[in-house]
Amino acid sequence: MPAARTNIRVADCGIRSDDDGIGYATGLVTRVCQLAGCSAFIDDARASLEAEGVVAAVCDHNTPALFNWLVSVLSYQGISDQVAAGYMELHGNATWQAISRDINARPSCPKLASYWHFQNCRYSKKHYACSEPNHLPRCPLPAHWLRNGRLNQTAYSLYLFIRDVADSDLVGWVDGRLDAAARRSGPSRLARMRAVLIEPLKEVYGVSDKVLMMTLSQLLIGASGDRRRWFEVGGSMIAVDTLVHNFLHRTGILHRLHADHPYGPACYREGGCAAVIEAIAHEIDARRFNRAFPKVFPRFVQHAIWRYCSQQGLDICNGNQIGDRARCENKECELYSNCDRISLVFGK
Repeated sequence: MPAARTNIRVADCGIRSDDDGIGYATGLVTRVCQLAGCSAFIDDARASLEAEGVVAAVCDHNTPALFNWLVSVLSYQGISDQVAAGYMELHGNATWQAISRDINARPSCPKLASYWHFQNCRYSKKHYACSEPNHLPRCPLPAHWLRNGRLNQTAYSLYLFIRDVADSDLVGWVDGRLDAAARRSGPSRLARMRAVLIEPLKEVYGVSDKVLMMTLSQLLIGASGDRRRWFEVGGSMIAVDTLVHNFLHRTGILHRLHADHPYGPACYREGGCAAVIEAIAHEIDARRFNRAFPKVFPRFVQHAIWRYCSQQGLDICNGNQIGDRARCENKECELYSNCDRISLVFGK
């Protein structure tokens, strides 16, 4: 029966729910997808990466070009896009070619010997300090005038990861990891394929779950070409920011699915926001929004929620419109009559 199939899907995502809970969540999020879902989501991702040369770089296994793109994307963390872009335009960014030249000059710091040695570098641009102060005057990291020392560490950590772990072929590494993970079938196949990319890359300094999911999803969807597994895995990746988490809280979706938790690492644990969105995505046929979409498209569903809340989107369900200590009173919201409208601080 349909109810039994629904419960199996929910359980597979680590969510405890009856049919009323998942039905409520599916109804609200389906309406959000109708209002804020981007039917050109795939086309936009591909057009963006083509314009930036990333699609060609994937086809050519051009690791330096992919690294330069990744470092640029990661530089947008923790600040507005406009400020980050302006800083990079003024000061440039770390590149594969420049870091290769730095490393090949054999700097004296033992932290630069390998990816594994680089842990706990602790370079701070603000304080001009690190964990190996005797080597700092000859260290190449400060020569890259990035916005803060964390970004310098991220660039070098990522470079060393690609060189030492991926054997300087990022595309080949992704292909090989996905091919190996896909050999075993079963309900956890897709989760396993995500994990073989996410888990090792999470160890790169300064890369969070959210940023990693967002960046890899864009790459795997937009530059997949004839790589079916890239698209499949990229489409399953869910980026949870405060807007998405707070939407799931305010609407009561987390509460009804027995998934209440604070924003942060718990969003990606079993029963967290990512699992909730994945469970809901299994109940929504994304092909109704674009026939080229896969039937189950978690990234599209998550992006629709983000657009519904974000100032860059519909600007409806966010802290600028709703106080954290009060229930939402926006009767113009299309979800108002059905939404539980739970405050972020004091409950209902």
